[in-house]
Amino acid sequence: MPYPHPIIAREGWPFLAAAVAAALAIGWLAGWWWSVPLWLAALFVLQFFRDPAREVPTDPQAVLSPADGRIVVVGKARDPYLDRDALKISVFMNVFNVHSNRSPVDGVVKQRWYHAGSFLNAALDKASLENERNALWLQTRGGVDVICVQVAGLVARRILCYVDQGAQLSRGQRYGFIRFGSRVDVYLPPDAEPVAALGDKVSATETILARLK
Repeated sequence: MPYPHPIIAREGWPFLAAAVAAALAIGWLAGWWWSVPLWLAALFVLQFFRDPAREVPTDPQAVLSPADGRIVVVGKARDPYLDRDALKISVFMNVFNVHSNRSPVDGVVKQRWYHAGSFLNAALDKASLENERNALWLQTRGGVDVICVQVAGLVARRILCYVDQGAQLSRGQRYGFIRFGSRVDVYLPPDAEPVAALGDKVSATETILARLK
C-alpha cells in the first residue's frame, strides 16, 4: 500500500489542524502568551505523528522491526494464534516514538484477528493477551509463518490496520498505526535467530530483529 506522505502521518492531520487552529484562535482573541500551551500541544502532536521514510535492509532472511521503540521481550513463547512454539520479540512504543507500523517480512496476509480487551500498560507482558489487539498472520514465499500483533496500551485507544486477508505486503511497507503509546509483538518460528536484545532501541524497518533459517 503506497504511502505518499512520509513526513507527517495522515492519521495526525485532523489533530494537528485542530491544535494549530485553537492556538491561533486563542492567540488572536486573548493574546499570544495565552496561546503558548496550545502551541506546545501542537508541537507534541507534530512530533507524535511524524512518519519518516526508512531504508529497507537488503538481507532477504531478515525480520525487520515493525515499530519504533524499545525491546521488552526476546525469548521462547507459545504463539496463541497458530498454537505453536515460537520466538517472541516485543517492541514497546512510548508517546515520543513514531507510531506507524510496518511489515516485518515480505508475505501474504493469511488471516487477520481482532480482539477487544483491556488497556493495561503495554510494557507489561500480560498486555499481549489481555489488551485490545490486532494480529496479522503473514506467510513468506518460503512458507514461513510470522505473526505480527498490534497491541493497545494504557493511553492508546485506537488501533488502525489497513490490510486484510489476501493482501500482499513488502518488508517495510506501512500497514497500520497505533495512537498514543502501545506495543507490537512478533512471533517467529522457534529456530529463528534473534539479533535484537532486551533493552535495545529499534527503528521500524531499519532495525533487524531476527533472521529466519
